Amino acid sequence: MNGNNRTEIAHMVLGYAEQLLEATNPPQIPEEFAEDNEFVQFHEKLMDLREIMASFARGDLSQQITLRGVVAGFSKALQANLRHMAWKVQQVERGDYAQRMDFMGDFSSSFNKMVVQLETTIQALQQKEEALTNLAVSLQEEAKRRSEALQKLKKSEAEFKYLALHDPLTGVFNRRSFFSLAKEKLENSFALRKGCCFCLLDIDYFKVFNDTYGHVEGDSALKFVAEQAQASLRKSDIMGRYGGEEFIFLFCNADLSQGYVAAERIRSAIENSPLTLEDGRTVTVHASLGVAGVLYSWEDMYSCSELQDHAIKLADAALYAAKAEGRNRVCMAPLKNICDN
Repeated sequence: MNGNNRTEIAHMVLGYAEQLLEATNPPQIPEEFAEDNEFVQFHEKLMDLREIMASFARGDLSQQITLRGVVAGFSKALQANLRHMAWKVQQVERGDYAQRMDFMGDFSSSFNKMVVQLETTIQALQQKEEALTNLAVSLQEEAKRRSEALQKLKKSEAEFKYLALHDPLTGVFNRRSFFSLAKEKLENSFALRKGCCFCLLDIDYFKVFNDTYGHVEGDSALKFVAEQAQASLRKSDIMGRYGGEEFIFLFCNADLSQGYVAAERIRSAIENSPLTLEDGRTVTVHASLGVAGVLYSWEDMYSCSELQDHAIKLADAALYAAKAEGRNRVCMAPLKNICDN
């Protein structure tokens, strides 16, 4: 083989090798070398290297490298490093931010910076989450405190409203709220073409009771009378503390005879329910009552306030009569118009 032939063959081999390295599709073995075992082995080694590089490019690190030599050794080293790097990435993915690399040059530096940044970001997020959790807990506690304060305020308002309307000792309406409510009930009864009755109650010998048993037991007697009287009222009737040991009632939609029956029911309940003192003794309490009626037809001539004052004067006179007749009884005032006085 002369020199020209050798040069030509060398150029063919180099051109073939260049195509294996650069062409997308690998070239076929030239016919001239198809039967040359050494060339065929050379072709197979280069094809194996192409496949190894292609698998690395695809991210497939499972390729079994069977070649020998320096290039194959480099490929194995690169494969091992890439596998190790992939494992470290997986560890970071699981939350292990202590992972670091020192075997991949620039890759190691970028990887380590990334892990540090991830760890810093995660810590910042955890701190923010903890702060938000603490804030949420604080807001919940504040909302709870405000809710409790609001409930206490509502309860206090309800208590103040109750105290403003009721006698603190007996729990019945105080004088001012009784007359305010009585005016409304009178107007409602008159609208229904119904009459009403006012009634005054006075506990018999209350001063003697206080002197005998003391003022504490006297307060118990007042509460006892209020409880017995209220239990005897209809839902439409109202009761108030008039002053001292006196109580006042409005029997709605009731004529004078019905008012008498309502008053007698109260008197009987008080008499037939003995009061138990603190020392265990029981005593009987009596009360005198006076009843006066108001006709709905009088509304055309007088205001509710005038009729109310008129009826209370009559009831007071009837109460005085009940005491004069021996106490522990109900007396009715004659049904008189204001102009009949």
